[in-house]
Amino acid sequence: MAHKPKRPLSTYMLWFNSARESIKRKNPGIKVTVVAKRGGELWRAMKDKSEWEAKAAKAKDDYDRAVKKFEANGGGGGAANSRAKKRAKPAKKPSKKSKKDESDEDDDDESE
Repeated sequence: MAHKPKRPLSTYMLWFNSARESIKRKNPGIKVTVVAKRGGELWRAMKDKSEWEAKAAKAKDDYDRAVKKFEANGGGGGAANSRAKKRAKPAKKPSKKSKKDESDEDDDDESE
């Protein structure tokens, strides 16, 4: 069975994937979190994002076409998918203690 196409990357993620190695080269040994933070700073400072916006728009168009094709070929909904999903089991309730169990615990406290 074919799977639904993945959603396209955002404009920022397309840019960041291409810029990540450059950021690492300029700052050797920095942590992943710092790379991400630096990427966000560079992205906010960037004036012309049109190249990446065009790439994101193309990716979105490709995704939309792939989803339409997927749905046209029987994917996406209906009885076939509802059977595939498993029903969640109800959560178990905590077991109740009997009066005998409670009195045994009280006896333990007194003997100490």
